[in-house]
Amino acid sequence: MKLPTLQELLTAGAHFGHQASRWHPKMAPYIFGVRSGIHVINLERTQEELGKALDVVKSIAAKGGVILFVGTKSQAKKYVRAAAEDCGMPFVTERWLGGTLTNFKQIRDAVDRYLKLKEQQLKGELGKYTKLERLMIARDIEECDVKIGGIATLKKKPEAVFITDVRFDKTAVMEAIACNIPIVGVCDTNVNPDRVTHVIPMNDDAVRSIELVTKLVAEAVKEGKANPVVLEKKVEKIGKETKKAEALKVQA
Repeated sequence: MKLPTLQELLTAGAHFGHQASRWHPKMAPYIFGVRSGIHVINLERTQEELGKALDVVKSIAAKGGVILFVGTKSQAKKYVRAAAEDCGMPFVTERWLGGTLTNFKQIRDAVDRYLKLKEQQLKGELGKYTKLERLMIARDIEECDVKIGGIATLKKKPEAVFITDVRFDKTAVMEAIACNIPIVGVCDTNVNPDRVTHVIPMNDDAVRSIELVTKLVAEAVKEGKANPVVLEKKVEKIGKETKKAEALKVQA
């Protein structure tokens, strides 16, 4: 995977931080300086940390792991959903439901119920209900489409969570920490990076910046899936067993 150049990051507005008065001191290693009262992010560090984060994502995907995409901020929703669907990963782009990770069994039960109702609807099996009941079920399905439709494929807790704004989606951050799930997160100059496992220091507000990073994470997932580590190990094991069997035949 080719990382974006410094010029491409600059064009995307990835270097713009927040007002210097609103910064978090622990972001100091990622800050280049101050211009007109606004912190400027060091794009060389952004490029470096982005590369590390993408390698982690690629490694998780290569092992068959799941990365949950999270971005509920208005300017992020569209790109987070598109990126997640592009690489076949679950996503949350509406309000984060409390307990999505910390109370996963209950959330999964709700998802299973939603999928069952949706299947019955598609198969035309709701005829046994009254017109009013069918209307209520249809509304229930529509509501679930928005609330939990993005995590319908999430059968177990994810191996990592990718968050486009760790300050805005702080509940997702806290639940991931509570469940000991690694966080790949975009960190602007006003957040505490200590809560994030793999920090991507860059602007978390600019649309082009969000679009750029979500597409890169999706590409990393696809590259990882295209080179599965587990499959390689299985093939290697089969190859060794075949060679051993052939050697025994020769000895016999």
